[in-house]
Amino acid sequence: MTAPLSPPAAATPPFHGKRLLYLTTGGIQAMLLPNWLSWLRTHYPHTEVRSVLTPSARRFVGTTAVAAVGGGGLPTIDVWPDEPDRALHVHLAAWPDAVLVHPATMHFIARLSLGLADTPALLALQCTRAPIVICPSLPPDGHHNPAYQRHILELSERENVTVLPPVNGTSVTTGQEGIGSAAFLPHALSALEDLRAWTQHDAS
Repeated sequence: MTAPLSPPAAATPPFHGKRLLYLTTGGIQAMLLPNWLSWLRTHYPHTEVRSVLTPSARRFVGTTAVAAVGGGGLPTIDVWPDEPDRALHVHLAAWPDAVLVHPATMHFIARLSLGLADTPALLALQCTRAPIVICPSLPPDGHHNPAYQRHILELSERENVTVLPPVNGTSVTTGQEGIGSAAFLPHALSALEDLRAWTQHDAS
């Protein structure tokens, strides 16, 4: 697991999305989610943010903390409910006008790239027309893995998807610096706004 060397100054790039679906997978940077949600509420008060946590993300961040600072109630957990009262995957696909996967683990990236749809969020991301920005978070030297590179190439070929390369960070296991930390959220929002503008222009 790789964590950022230090957070940047809290830049506030333009972002005009009204409904942001913020999906967090089981990378160590998931622990920063409450801070980023608070930052989003402060700087983008007109954007409604709904959080989705994978089961592995819950090892790093608590649902109560997410609810307390996010303003949108308890996050959705990315599992099929035992007794559903609605088609959760349809709602997750139709509701947002922008989707952020931050951080995105190698495992999640592989499943999304292969077209797997075994959870509500994965099925929603396979079907949504909303722009999606994916921010990989990798273990040391994970970016050299050929399978990972193929998965990134496949995702990058999708019209509504942008993959931001991981940035320099420090391995929490070895203490060594290297590529692997998920892109900082302000940079991800900037990429998401660019993708939103491009997809809207392309559709007009």
